[in-house]
Amino acid sequence: MRDEAVSRALEIAERALGQVSGDEAEVYVGTERSGFARYAASEIHQPTLVDDTSVQLRLIRGKRTAVATTNRTDDAGLADLAQRAAEMVANASEDPELVPPARPAEFPEVPGYDEATAALGPDDQARLAADAIGAAGDLELYGYFTSAVCEAALASTAGLRASQQTTDATCLALAAADGASGYAIRTAWRAAEIDPAGVAREAAEKAERTRGAVELEPGRYSAVLEPYALSELLYYFSFDSLNGLALLEERSFFAERIGERAFDPKLTLADDPLDESGLPRQFDFEGTPKQHVTLIEDGVIRGPVWDRATALRAGRESTGHGLPAASRAFGAVPTNMALAPGEAESTDELAELVGDGIYITRLHYLSVVNPREAVVTGMTRDGTFRIRGGKVAEPLVNLRFTVGVPDVLADVPGLTRDTRLVNQSDFYDERWAYGHRVPAIATASFNVTGVGGGPGL
Repeated sequence: MRDEAVSRALEIAERALGQVSGDEAEVYVGTERSGFARYAASEIHQPTLVDDTSVQLRLIRGKRTAVATTNRTDDAGLADLAQRAAEMVANASEDPELVPPARPAEFPEVPGYDEATAALGPDDQARLAADAIGAAGDLELYGYFTSAVCEAALASTAGLRASQQTTDATCLALAAADGASGYAIRTAWRAAEIDPAGVAREAAEKAERTRGAVELEPGRYSAVLEPYALSELLYYFSFDSLNGLALLEERSFFAERIGERAFDPKLTLADDPLDESGLPRQFDFEGTPKQHVTLIEDGVIRGPVWDRATALRAGRESTGHGLPAASRAFGAVPTNMALAPGEAESTDELAELVGDGIYITRLHYLSVVNPREAVVTGMTRDGTFRIRGGKVAEPLVNLRFTVGVPDVLADVPGLTRDTRLVNQSDFYDERWAYGHRVPAIATASFNVTGVGGGPGL
């Protein structure tokens, strides 16, 4: 049985729509009941509980449009929302590329809601956080356990009606001491699939191996990237290269390269929001049905994803990748990427394929340097090692890198058979859990440009 506290989202959307008179409109309602049990230095602190409903009304009058939001869901609050939107649209500039309200559609049936996860309360979240802390040994543990039940609902004057309830849970662990740090994270829509103690042990075991880290000369190295590192690299790659707006503006790596083989033939990358092993979604924030989209197939560029505005400009159909209204100016971005696995049994086997190089657990502080060539810079962190003779060897300090993502993916000696769902949501603002399912990979090219500090906080 689904949670009645959040199942009223569509009813709120209907009532908000009922306050609109004479204009076209669409309403998005997001509800959230979530909790965070954060820990620092192995002590639980800053417990956070959220019980919130957000209503967004987009009003359309001719070629003018305006958006107003509220957290008030009584009739007076919704009437005020409609009045504010009407005042805003009267003063808005005309938009020749205005997108009309979404029309009715059939949505795919997907899972994504778990009763046991929805039922987790603050005591449960604290207990699961304590399980992680207890498994970290002598190292101090930092991170959190969080879980939520949410609902998204849409209604429009064009007849659209859609709603979906989802659950999600994430455990993040950073085990650290002076001169040592290790990282692990797990996410799922079923909390029972996450073992907080196992997450902490993984982080602690990695941290113990980072003691005594040494520097590395800058240069181009072969490398093994764990799923954490690869997911982050693909996340930043997606901002421009996999974005329909960026393709139209010719700042995407895919521009003028559709149909070309630009990557290793072992690579097939898709956005798959229907995958039960990910965080499944029925529709995007514009009310367009979600679908599987092939981005790269056997190394060949197939194309980006589209929202309704960019698809209209390109003469295409939306692929169901409309972002929340506050982020829509950035275009369409894939949020459920899945990279097809390979044949390697483990990262140790990938290290054997590399022979001599570096091993990278995760990346942070990334920035896009050149979107057209998909050049990204950043730092490695919490588990960087030398690979010698096909074995993971001495630990390294954090490394500065600048890489062309296509260069990293052009020559891939191997990928692991196992994949991991890596959370990419920072859980700021309104809750929206998303992540990418990827294997670990070996690459022939990873450009190290400098060194940073050693492991640790």
